[in-house]
Amino acid sequence: MILKTAARNLSPLARSPLLQQHGQRRTILGLADAIDRRVYRWAQSVLPPISKTENIALGCGTIGEFACLLLDCLCLCRSRFESLLTNINTQHVNVHVIEHINTSISGFDRDIFSGKPSLQHLIDTYTPRLSPEEQSYIDNQVHHLCTLLNDHDVVTNKDFSKAAWDYMRDEKFFGMKIPKEWGGLGFSTHAVSCVLAKLATQCFDANATVAVPNSLGPGELLVRYGTDSQKEYFLPRLANGTLIPCFGLTGPHSGSDATSLIGSDCVVQKHPQTGELGVVASFKKRYITLAPVAGCVGLGLNLSDPEGLLGGKGEEGFTVALLERGHEGLRMGPRHIPLNAAFMNGTVEGEDVWIPMTSILGGQERCGFGWNMFVECLAEGRGVSLPAGSIGAARSVVAGVGAYSRVRKQFRVPIAEFGGIQEAMAKAGSDGLITIAGGDVMNAIVDNHEAPMVISSVMKQNCTERGRRIVECGMDVAAGSAICRGDKNYMGNAYMSLPIAITVEGANIMTRSFQIIGQGLTRCHPHMSDLLRALQLPKEQEKEATQTFVKQFYKIVNHGITNFFGSVSKGIGSTVSTATRSKSAYKNGDDLLAYHEKQLLRLSNNFALTADLCFTLGGRLKFEELLMGRLADALGAIYLGYATLHHYHRRRGIEGLEALTEHAMLRLEREAQDALYAASENFPGPLGPLASTVMKVGCFPLGGITRPYSEPNDALTKEVSRLLTTPSEIRNMFEEGIYSAPEGTIHQMTDLINALPICVEADKAASSIRKEKRSPTDEEASLIAKADALRDALIQVDVFEHATAQEAQPGYVRPALLGTEERFANMDQTVFKEAA
Repeated sequence: MILKTAARNLSPLARSPLLQQHGQRRTILGLADAIDRRVYRWAQSVLPPISKTENIALGCGTIGEFACLLLDCLCLCRSRFESLLTNINTQHVNVHVIEHINTSISGFDRDIFSGKPSLQHLIDTYTPRLSPEEQSYIDNQVHHLCTLLNDHDVVTNKDFSKAAWDYMRDEKFFGMKIPKEWGGLGFSTHAVSCVLAKLATQCFDANATVAVPNSLGPGELLVRYGTDSQKEYFLPRLANGTLIPCFGLTGPHSGSDATSLIGSDCVVQKHPQTGELGVVASFKKRYITLAPVAGCVGLGLNLSDPEGLLGGKGEEGFTVALLERGHEGLRMGPRHIPLNAAFMNGTVEGEDVWIPMTSILGGQERCGFGWNMFVECLAEGRGVSLPAGSIGAARSVVAGVGAYSRVRKQFRVPIAEFGGIQEAMAKAGSDGLITIAGGDVMNAIVDNHEAPMVISSVMKQNCTERGRRIVECGMDVAAGSAICRGDKNYMGNAYMSLPIAITVEGANIMTRSFQIIGQGLTRCHPHMSDLLRALQLPKEQEKEATQTFVKQFYKIVNHGITNFFGSVSKGIGSTVSTATRSKSAYKNGDDLLAYHEKQLLRLSNNFALTADLCFTLGGRLKFEELLMGRLADALGAIYLGYATLHHYHRRRGIEGLEALTEHAMLRLEREAQDALYAASENFPGPLGPLASTVMKVGCFPLGGITRPYSEPNDALTKEVSRLLTTPSEIRNMFEEGIYSAPEGTIHQMTDLINALPICVEADKAASSIRKEKRSPTDEEASLIAKADALRDALIQVDVFEHATAQEAQPGYVRPALLGTEERFANMDQTVFKEAA
């Protein structure tokens, strides 16, 4: 307009070139807009449809305390501002608010996707802490519960004693997360994790039983979303154990896709007699932990309202109903038996069950709001409760098996001196450290009022898998003593339980090969959420959507270019620093932190570049699970690497921690490097060869030379094993969270731990006697005899006169022996006699 006005005031000769130039500019801009629109429409066409559930999952969870509070305020105020929100989908408002918050408040998973995470930020922001009250509870109530539990008896009887159940109820083990105002303990997430880990060192079934009410039970959902009357009735009864809760989500056809809700339908209806508004539901749930003994159940249902009876108050979709045992038509009680486990797990079923609106969690206005509830609370169950079992397993293996490897002798030498044993113990120890460190950071993140969906998925998949490896190492070392069941076996039940943790709440295969990166790219990439939102805007907003899309697209391109050159420079620098680093450099704590942070920053740049290259796949990425699995491995190793350095910074000063941290970091860096290299070798899609080349040049600019990370050398492996199999401050660190039986009680793991220093001192004395070719002193002879007696007792395994109740029946003869008697009955000679 300004250009046209100025042109009118000029002479015709001067006016013509200006108008021509303006026309050319308009033509160029018009052409550019047309190209932008075509690219935008093409991007819309290749983007797979994003379901309502996926939209909610991408928007749920929080990045900081402010986001959590804002979301809660928005949800609480929904009914008060209905008149203002008549034409607005409030769930979409939630998504947009959170997405806006995500762009301004940085989470650590987002930092990794950006290629610039900061160890110092992690240290300054997150510190796991126990209050004196929480520490006292772990030292006293948790310890006493462990004394009531005999792991072998629990598994054999497939249940706890009534005394154990009553104690868990009386001491509010099922109400640790319920606020004190409702009668609960109001514990932190870190406290709950420590409780679960300690229980796992004595009885995995106790760990599972206590975990559910404090993670995915209805308690936390009630605190956040329940109506006043629901809170007043249920929360005190859940806190004091009167009602044991469970949550019914998965059905026979769900598998790891709990979102499907196949066969769990309800329809809004009016009661035929009273006219009360409610729903009629039919459902068939399975795999429901605590269902056989639960007093109430939260049911996930797919609600439909064909007659429009909701009247705008509430919506169709996933809805949570809260029913008590005994509700008409509700069937609870039949059990599954997961492997050899004893924790209660079973079915919840019903056909045409009438559920009043007062039993919908949060009331009628929360109809259709179930995924928001479920996804925001999922982080604690997946990222805290399940890894806590692996933390308990890690402590048990290092403390118990580490001691056993020094107590047990083969060829007159403690098996801890054998190279194969050293390798297994070092791996178990460094995986244990990684799991503990990852758990500490995750707990602190949740206690910081955040719900990090991507990190919680990493923790669930990565730490349960590491837990399985840790226990497998322990089984390999303990060998015969680990496979013979009985009171002396503290490994076997954990070995059989960990596959359950790997399967539940999203099988690890699905979590690794789909969820972590699928959700991470859309949620944690610094520019992806706005781009996705633009692609979903309606046609009448195409102009605004195109502008936003183009702006975010160029940001993604710039982000990729920045990470490309950052990867090249950091890759060469990291290769040089690795090549010139001495094998003993880790002994200096400052150098240890500086070196490994530099390597993680390089790997984060590599990962961020690869994440940007994934956009060349468009909607096809959703189906490239091999690629996503490898990137999940890299992301997991990077996050856990930072967590391990965070742990070292907090616990620095423990003798030997440098060696163990070095061992763990070398393994994590190698994992990330191998995963990224495999991704570069197999990058899929029509542009795969180009993306592969860009990735290789960016991540590994000098080829194999810039893949410098290798497994720990043998000297470091032996040093770590020595620290874990002899009295050391590292062993003391692992023993911090385990159950130790009272003095005078026979308890295999406690007895092994107590015997370790005696056996080590006896071996030193025996070695000195041999070298000096002398007779032992009386004191040495007594010490060696005591160690020999302990060794003889501790390598024994349980023996049973009767393996089953049937065998214990009077007159019972084993079928094979009956067959032998029958065959001898028809023979002349029944006893061998030497020929005359």
